[in-house]
Amino acid sequence: MALSLFDTHTHFDVPDFDEDREKLAYQAKLVGVEGLVLIGFLHERFTDLIRTHQFLNQLQNAPKSYLAPGLHPFYIEQHQLKHLDDLEQILKIQDCVAVGEIGLDTFLKQHKKAEILQKQKDFFAAQIELAHQFNKPILLHIRKAHSDTLSILKQQKFKNGGIAHAFSGGIEEAKAFIKLGFKIGVTGQITNSNSKKLIAVVQEVGAEHLVLETDCPDMTPLCCQTSHEHRTRNTPVNLPYVLKGLAEKLAMEQSLLAEILWKNSYSALHL
Repeated sequence: MALSLFDTHTHFDVPDFDEDREKLAYQAKLVGVEGLVLIGFLHERFTDLIRTHQFLNQLQNAPKSYLAPGLHPFYIEQHQLKHLDDLEQILKIQDCVAVGEIGLDTFLKQHKKAEILQKQKDFFAAQIELAHQFNKPILLHIRKAHSDTLSILKQQKFKNGGIAHAFSGGIEEAKAFIKLGFKIGVTGQITNSNSKKLIAVVQEVGAEHLVLETDCPDMTPLCCQTSHEHRTRNTPVNLPYVLKGLAEKLAMEQSLLAEILWKNSYSALHL
């Protein structure tokens, strides 16, 4: 039986894929990827994001593309208030499935500075408000800021849920996001037996709260990495390896797990 898979987080619009995007789209469909989400991160990329979305959806025998524009916290220094106005216009005009990827990121030392972190929080809150306004779920990016992210979601009384992408928190944090209506995004990291924290989370919360993602061109599954020195580009074609890795960690049949994860993706994205 052919599996139906949903890649809930891709950057398939970036220049890494300009040479072979169409070919990869056909290959992804052949291995069972029926849907993928194109995620926004920078204002200057919005035009290409929309163009790629439209290009993919006019292809025959390719995954259906879903659009999720947003302003990523890691690039906070580049975001301007007028970018929020443009994001609102896109949400008005385009058929968007969610707002993303948005959230908080204090991985870099400079992002812990009070004024930078405050700007991240302000842009996060403003984009939650847009998701409220357009009745969309949100796709969360969280690095070293889980408690602050949870606090803002609670303050904003956000009820549309979404996905906590490439989840890096612990079990209790995962449960807190699930309680707020979020699914937990699982990347190719699940194929690495050293990802003990993530493995503990997925085993504790169970399949009904999880979705798959490649986060391509990043987060390449271990089995697909061709070099230890250089990054191996990840693509949507690798999504079955994420499913396989997760099925092994959950001791589940891949076909049964795929069915559950497909339903979870539809539920998280309000499809």
